[in-house]
Amino acid sequence: MQWTTGNVGRRSVIAIAANPGLELVGCYAWGEDKAGKDVGELCGIEPIGVTATNDVDALFALRPDCVVYNPKWPNVDEMVRILEAGINVVSTAAFITGHSLGEGRDRLIAACERGGVSIFGSGINPGFANMLAIIAGGICDRVDSVTMLESADSTGYDSPETEIKVGFGRPIDDPALPEMVQDGTAVFEDAVRLVAGGLGIELTDVRCVAEFAAAPADVVMKSWTIDQGCVAGVSASWQGWVDDRKVVDMRVRWRKGPSLEPNWDVGEGYLVEIQGQPAVRLKMEIFPPPDFVAKTFDDFMVLGMIMTAMPAIDAIPAVCAAPPGIVTYLDLPLVTPRGFVPAR
Repeated sequence: MQWTTGNVGRRSVIAIAANPGLELVGCYAWGEDKAGKDVGELCGIEPIGVTATNDVDALFALRPDCVVYNPKWPNVDEMVRILEAGINVVSTAAFITGHSLGEGRDRLIAACERGGVSIFGSGINPGFANMLAIIAGGICDRVDSVTMLESADSTGYDSPETEIKVGFGRPIDDPALPEMVQDGTAVFEDAVRLVAGGLGIELTDVRCVAEFAAAPADVVMKSWTIDQGCVAGVSASWQGWVDDRKVVDMRVRWRKGPSLEPNWDVGEGYLVEIQGQPAVRLKMEIFPPPDFVAKTFDDFMVLGMIMTAMPAIDAIPAVCAAPPGIVTYLDLPLVTPRGFVPAR
């Protein structure tokens, strides 16, 4: 069952419809304008014979094995309700281990136990990219530290409701900025704990360190503008410490506009570095296939939605077979993209 049909949710529906091993039986519609419409039409494909509805009880009566949960942010009350109904959850909504949810994590664990089901969260980062960091350390006989950096120029990503939340557009000297970044990127605490779990270490502290860069001129985007002198670059480092050693460092560095003050060098992609024996550097880059057709930057953003949706979709069979509770990549067998090789 699909939960919402926003940008990521649409790609989830398209993937489910294309996979012979999966069957979509229902869809929760957020908003009256979507209720009563065919889910395929809502997602830009041919009708698939499933009608979106906001009647949650009717959806639960369908007894789906799993809900694909794709809101922008996790709603613990919603997730608890799904789990208590005996339905597994795979989520892309800022959820990996649940530690960033505080007491909400305990509620989810209890709901899993009552419903006899599991919940799994992923996405490209946090999620899939963090597992790459763990795998990269698998060729070392000594791991001193693991660092992963996501860097991107997000000028064309028009999502003020998510980016203002982490400080973009605020005065560069705003004293609230560090706390905003910590709150807005809190799910990266989950990423730190996932990597620490993969290394088999107990952390004594998890910290968030933030840096900011200013716009030397106004940055004008489709729906909002960052004024000159305000934040146009955000860097966050979520760190896992063992006593006085920083062992895990999950970093993001995002920028908007052609230049910054200071003018950070921002690449595109994901860089993993392992300090140890041997030292390892692994870079993952994302680019369109030769047959990809795009006329606008919004068209290219589809690739980002696909790579956010697919780690959760691919995990559905393993999550449904898992014991009750919060499960991560460390608890599941190897998650593979079964069902997505075209017949011809």
